[in-house]
Formats: sequence, C-alpha cells, structure tokens
Amino acid sequence: MHDDRTLVESRLKRVLEERILPAVYPESVPLEVGIWTAPGEPVPVAEGLAAPRTPIAVGDAWGAPWGTSWLTVSGTVPEAWAGRTVEALIDLGFDANMPGFQCEGLVYRPDGSPVKGLNPRNQWVRIAAPAAGGEQVLLHVEAAANPVILDYHPFLPTELGDRETAGSRPRYSLARMDLAVFDDTVWQLALDLEVLGELMAELPVDGARRWEVLRAVERALDAIDLQDVNGTAAAARSELTAVLAAPAVPSAHRISAIGHAHIDSAWLWPLRETVRKVARTTANMTALLEDEPDFLYTMSQAQQYAWIKEHRPEVYARVRKAVAEGRFVPAGGMWVESDTNMPGSEAMARQFVHGKRFFLEEFGIENHEAWLPDTFGFTGGLPQIIRNAGSKWLLTQKISWSQVNRFPHHTFLWEGIDGTRIFTHFPPVDTYNCSMKGSEIAHAAKNFKDKGVARHSLAPTGWGDGGGGTTREMVAKAARLRDLEGSATVRWEKPAEFFAKAEAEYPDPPVWVGELYLELHRATLTSQARTKQGNRRSENLLREAELWCSTAALRTGATYPYEQLDRIWKTVLLHQFHDILPGSSIAWVHREAEATYAALAEELEGLIGAAQQALAGASGGGRELVFNAAPHTRSAVPAGGAAVVAPAAAECTVAERPEGGFTLDNGLLEVTVGADGLISSVVELSSGREAVAPGSRANLLQLHPDFPNMWDAWDVDRFYRNTVTDLTGVDSLTAAASAGSAAVRVARSFGSSTVVQTLTLRAGEQRLDIDTEVDWHETEKFLKAAFPLDIHTERYAAETQFGHLHRPTHTNTSWDAAKFEACNHRFVHLEEPGWGVALVTASTYGHDVTRTVRPADGGTTTTVRFSLLRAPRFPDPRTDQGAHRFRHALVPGAAIGDAVREGYRIGLPERRVTGTAERVAPLVELDNDALVVSAVKLADDRSGDLVVRVYEAGGGRARGRLTTSFPLAGAVPCDLLERPWDGTRGEVSVEDGAVRLALRPFELVTLRLSAAR
Repeated sequence: MHDDRTLVESRLKRVLEERILPAVYPESVPLEVGIWTAPGEPVPVAEGLAAPRTPIAVGDAWGAPWGTSWLTVSGTVPEAWAGRTVEALIDLGFDANMPGFQCEGLVYRPDGSPVKGLNPRNQWVRIAAPAAGGEQVLLHVEAAANPVILDYHPFLPTELGDRETAGSRPRYSLARMDLAVFDDTVWQLALDLEVLGELMAELPVDGARRWEVLRAVERALDAIDLQDVNGTAAAARSELTAVLAAPAVPSAHRISAIGHAHIDSAWLWPLRETVRKVARTTANMTALLEDEPDFLYTMSQAQQYAWIKEHRPEVYARVRKAVAEGRFVPAGGMWVESDTNMPGSEAMARQFVHGKRFFLEEFGIENHEAWLPDTFGFTGGLPQIIRNAGSKWLLTQKISWSQVNRFPHHTFLWEGIDGTRIFTHFPPVDTYNCSMKGSEIAHAAKNFKDKGVARHSLAPTGWGDGGGGTTREMVAKAARLRDLEGSATVRWEKPAEFFAKAEAEYPDPPVWVGELYLELHRATLTSQARTKQGNRRSENLLREAELWCSTAALRTGATYPYEQLDRIWKTVLLHQFHDILPGSSIAWVHREAEATYAALAEELEGLIGAAQQALAGASGGGRELVFNAAPHTRSAVPAGGAAVVAPAAAECTVAERPEGGFTLDNGLLEVTVGADGLISSVVELSSGREAVAPGSRANLLQLHPDFPNMWDAWDVDRFYRNTVTDLTGVDSLTAAASAGSAAVRVARSFGSSTVVQTLTLRAGEQRLDIDTEVDWHETEKFLKAAFPLDIHTERYAAETQFGHLHRPTHTNTSWDAAKFEACNHRFVHLEEPGWGVALVTASTYGHDVTRTVRPADGGTTTTVRFSLLRAPRFPDPRTDQGAHRFRHALVPGAAIGDAVREGYRIGLPERRVTGTAERVAPLVELDNDALVVSAVKLADDRSGDLVVRVYEAGGGRARGRLTTSFPLAGAVPCDLLERPWDGTRGEVSVEDGAVRLALRPFELVTLRLSAAR
C-alpha cells in the first residue's frame, strides 16, 4: 500500500504540472505590444497613456532598474471563441517564486480607469465572460522595473538598492502576451486536486481518510484523457465530489481567514514605489471582492490609504465603496505598522492618534485591534498606549521567528509595565502571507498551543511584504476548506469578528507580563544611525514646537500651526515604519530619510524660534532668556518656561596627572582620565562612592567582527562577542577649562576610521558628558562603548514608552540569555540599595549589560555597553559610512528619578533668546518630579483647549498638583484622541483651581484643560 500511495502522489504532481494546469488556457492568440519608457521618475497616468509607443515583442528586453515603462497591448477576440471566457495573459518577465520583489504592473482601460495589478501570481485580466467574438482589446500597463534585491542567494551586497547606483541595464524580458480562452472546469479541477493532494500529505499515513482521498484522486486521474484534458475534466471532477463534500469533525480547529497583503511602506523599494504597490494591490483586491461574494479583505496603515487617496483617486473610490459595504476592512488604527521598540512615548501615542482619526474621518470606523504582524518585538509600554487609544486587541506573528525560545501561547493576555492587559493573538499558521496551502492549514491546527481551552485562530491570507494580496486561487481553496473532513475549517471573517469569538471562548487566558522580546533582528536597534538620530531629533523638536507654539498662542495670540504640525507628525510617523527606523531598507530609503529629517528639523526650528521670540519680546531688548523644554526645572528655569539666569558661580578645574592624563573636578564629581584617554575613576564627592569598577576603564570603545548568519542589517548573533578589539591607542590627548566647564579631548584612529571624544564636566551638574565624533569607514564591524560599573544588581532598568522596564543582568535561563542586545530610550539605570548609576543617551537605542566577578576582590562588575555603529553590506552596501556624532552621559549617584531627568535633558538642551521679557511662566506646572509631562499642545479640534499628557515615571504611586498659569475652568480626562474617557485608573479631580492627580505606577493620563473665558 505504501507503494500505491507514493505512485499516486508522484502521478498527481506530474499530471497537474504537465497536463492539467497548461490546459487551463487551451487556446491563445498573440497580442500586439507597444512600449514607451518614462525618462525619469514615474509620470502621471494621463501622460503615460498619451505617450507615443514603439513596437516591442515577446523576448525583447525592457526595464532599467527602478524605471517605468508604459505598455499598450491590443488584439481581437477570435469569432470562434464566442460563448467562451477570454482573458489576457500579460507576463512582464516574472519569476513566479518572487511575488512582490520584482517587476509589477497596473492595468488601465483606455479612459484611464484602473483594472487590476499584475504580479507573478496574478498575470490575467478578464476580457469577457462569455465573449461575443470579435471584441477589440486595448489595455495599457504601467510597468515598474523594480529590480530583484532579495534573490535566491540573499544578503549579497548590491548597488541595485539606489537609483543613483543601479545602472541602466534592462532587468527583464517580455514573456507571454496573449489573448487566451480560460477553461473554468479545468481550473476548478486543478484546485480540487491541489487541495486534496495537500490534504492527503498531512493526514495520518495509515488513516482511513487518507486512503479514501487517495483512491478518489486515483479515480479522477484515471478519468482524465491526457490527450483531451478539457473534454474529460468534468468527469474527473465528478470522481472527487464525495471526498470534497465530507464534513469536518466537530472538534476541528477553526480558522478565521482574512484577505491580506502586508505591504512594507518601504523596504527593498523606496517610498514612492510603495505608493504604486498599494494602488496595484488595492485595485486587485477590490476587483476580487466584486467577483467573490464571501471574500473579505483587510488593510492596515492609514498612510497607505492616504497615499492612494492623493495619488490614485480612482482606486481610492473603489476602496471607499468596498469599505462602506463592509468588505474592505481598515485594521490596526495606526499611521503605519511601526517599530514599537524605538519610537518615543509621544510618537507611539501619535501612531494611534493619526491612524484612528484617519479611519474615523474617512470611513466612520473605529478599530479595536492593533495590527502589527511583522514588527520586530513589542515594548512593555505598548499595552497602555493601545488601551488609551480606545483599542483592546493585538495581532502579531513575528514572535514565531524567535531563534531559541518558543513562545508558550497563541492566545493570551499581555500585561504591560503599568498593569494594562491586552487580549493578544499570534496566528499559529506562523505566517502573515498564508496562501491556503494544506501544509499551512495543517500547521496552524497542529501548532496551536491553546488546544482544549480554545479552538479559533486567524490566518492573514495573501501575498505580502511587496504586496499582491489574495489571489482567486486562494479564495477557491478556502471555499473547499470551509468544511472538509481531515482539515481545520476555514471561514472568511473580519479581524473584529475573530477577536470577539476568540475572547468569548477563552475568558481566562494565560497572562504574559512585560515586553514581547523578539529573539532575532536585534541589530535593528543600531543599523543606520543617521535615520535613528533623525527620528529622535524630530521627536524632541516636535515636543518643543508644540510646547512653545501653544504657549505663544495662549500668551500672545500667535497662530497655532495646526496643519503644519499635523503634516510633520505624519512624516515622522511614516519614517518609524518597521523597515525604515530599524535601518533595514535599501540605500535609497535611508538617503531620502536623512534629507527628510534635515528638512523637518529646519522647519521645526523655524516654528520654535518664532514662538520663543514672540514670548521673549523684541530681540533688541537686551535680556537673555533661557528656555527649558524639559519636564523638570533646571538652572532655576521652570519646566516648560523661560527665565533670565545668572551665570553659574561654581568653577570646574582640570589638572594634569604626573603619570599622564587629567583629573576633572566640579565639586560634585571627580573624574580621572588616564594617559590612554580612558576613564579610570568617577567619584561622587558627596558620598565618596566610586562608579567605575576596580581595575577597569570606562568609555572603552570596542570593535567586534559583525557577520551574522542571516539578515545582515537586521541581525547580530551572540558569537560576535567571541572576538573583540579594545581601541586604546591615542593620537592626541588634550584638556581645557573655563569658568563653566572642564573637558578632556581624546583622538584615536583604527582601521580606516577615526574617533574624537570630548569628556566634559559642567558647573553644578552631577553628570559627565561624553561627545563622540566618528568618521566611520569599516565594513562588517560593530562598534560599542563600554562602561564597567562597580554595581552589584540582578536587574537594570531601561526606559521605554511612558516608563521603564527591568531586564536581568544574569543569564539564568535561556530567555534571559537571549536578551543579549536590547533597547533603551534615553537611559539605562543600575542600582544597589541606596546608590545607583545612570547612563543616558541622546540618540542610541541598542545596548547590552553583562555581569562578571572580579578575581581580585570577589566583587561584581556590571558592564553597560552602548551600541554605536555597524557596517552591514545588505541591503545597503555602504551602511553608515562617513561622519557621525553621539552624545552620552554618565550620572553617578543617580536614583531612577535622576535617570529620567537627565535623559530628558540630554535631548532637550536649553535655548537662549534675547528679548524684553524677564520670565515666561509655564502653561502648566507639577509639584512632584515623579509625574512627568510628555506633551503640551492645543487640542486638535481647534477649540482652544490645552491638552497635557502626564505619566508616572518612577514605577511607584505618585500624587501631585497640576497648576496652570491661566484661569482653569475645567479638566477632563481623555483618551489619546482627546475624547472624554473614563478609563483612567488613578484619581483626577479639580480643587481650588488646580488639578489633583493620584497615579498608579507608570500610569498615563491625558488631560483636556479649558480656560475660563
């Protein structure tokens, strides 16, 4: 019997491939083709349609990298085809194995209306069903010659990732260009056999159902005349009717399928190409919705809807119609499917604000799920943000990629750092590009970890990453799997319908506390440093712009720049997409990102400067006001205000050491820099406590080889630590001091690179600032800055959105050991009872923390290393080459509140403006530093109300009093979209013209403050 099974399976494979599938199109005639190639970037549709064509034939080359060609295909349906279904087959030179990663097309009618997209798995265009015979066919194709970046042997350096370096050699040759008869019966037979063959492969080898299916397949194959497949297909199908009609067992796993095309907003293509990818895919999906009444499709990322609204209004009209019908489902409620590790608190909140508001304003729809199938791990601050945005569910898939530890659940409650819990689902199909293969459906059922207490899972179905979406073949397979013995059942259902069912059947799911750490793609915390610095700078500038523009509007009547700030926020949010901010896109994407961030910085600096000047008064007034945008008072300047500040009286000194090097002293810290330019001692003078571990040197730059097993820009594998070079050579070592600061400057060179570091103590500040300038010309190397600390602790704190989370310093378990590279925002903090150290950063995210025991004294050294630069060669072969500047600081004697304060200060420097005013009172003030203001802005509805976002930053309960410098009429707790909300768990009340707050650990509250009129 084993031989019978093997023979039938082999026979089925060959007959399908060599006889049945070719017979789907039994007759064809060639189309005539003309071409025009746009000279530069893509042109408007009208221009492409009107451009002159020159003849081109099948086999001819076309398509320089990133170029656009307009094809016209024309022909006549033969009279003999009357009564039959006719389709155009347009093959631009596709490789069927790489949908979304190569050339693509969008088909238009002569009037410019879009028909559908073309890709390797979707090459057909329906002409007539049935045909009358004699119809004239005229179609236009906007063909994009996107080069293949990720090939069968990926991760090889390539210059194809930027139009400036990709060259002009054509990458494709036209393949099939025909009118053809489509035989629906043969097509249906092929799908019958594919589904049953795939099912058969997953059934128990000796099970009765497998043999029942096998014998039916055998009878069907016997019924086919291989010389007349079209004439015998119906008879073959009849042999399969009974096995296809057998219903699933009542206990079968239940899969909610939803059409899907996870389209990366940029990755191995630039942003402008994503605009066209979205148009192609949505054109396909709206057409498929019209053809398939049971089918449902979902798309997230409000940005992508906004793109087609702006650039392809005809396609957008079809999307709006399908959304109104409930068939095309907006999902996720975010501006883009962003990274969640690195975006700051406000940026993560605004992802939901702008995404949900777009769907509400455009479609009247509010999402209740966050939809992040491909994001590289999830911060512990996210559950609270999701809840504060009015959502309650999360879907992702990427955690299934973890290298070592298999996540123990597929459906569970995820608890964030503040205690908020979100109902979360990981599809056990383990892909967000399900194609309805039997192996995928069987894997989902077998893999589901919550059997016995739950039986529903979700399967996002369609080609993704590069787009394409669901195919008619996938829909046809799903129909056969709706209720089929031996298989999980499949139904098309909206995400909200799935979540409601899953939540109802599983009222007491397990709880996972803290971050959802992805044990992969850890190097995305470091790759493309300029992109990451542009993001952090933009976040800081937006905070300042909103603060000072709000203050100027309420103080001076200045116009608040609503539209301008809205546009800038959306641009910053777009660049937080999970292949842009993580540094895993082609060179073109990051080149454009750097230019975009520079332009945004100039624009925001203009807004900030104008608002501050309006508040300071005429620039010739002679008074220098210091503006403080940080949420804590400094230099006698209140948080969110400005004042004239007297020069510091304290002095800093620098003294040369006899054995070489220097000692810096500002009365708070004494810092010793050795002749090698490294820090051998940092003493907090008030306690006498040493921060640097005995026998160690801090601010040690270390260079590692960096050649991961896969995913160059994405990954760092732990074996990179096996080899390290300490950069201790000194080119020069100098020192300087002034009344307000003392500094040591050290220059080094290594490989083909140079680095200059300036270590600075400033008067009145218990912080050592470290400014690092690197001219980086290494490849496949990893640069880190190490700080070995005399701290014994089993855990450390790393800042995340609206708080911080703790990670172990040990490797007790495989879960602990896997976190050998992790994310922080502005600080990491290590503490023994009563004394701690903070390391703060202006713009780096990746770091590692390790513990060692010193043989000399048995003490513990805990080393924190900030990740500075990498040099992967794929997908950008020149990643991060050139000049970079980093700012860090070491803060001895720091409690967690000090870490929070210094973290804000390093990214929000004081600004000095000359004017006539003596003081600018803050709009709001808090009397407890544990309560931190993350945003001050005017309400988006232009009511004139002030919106203030506050969170508890220390991880404990905190009470405080928020006062305003304007007469307060009322304070209403709101959600992130500034709507009244009763979800606050702490206490908010108005007493005596002030707002009293009592917040729980890390609790976030948004207040809408109205002034007495």
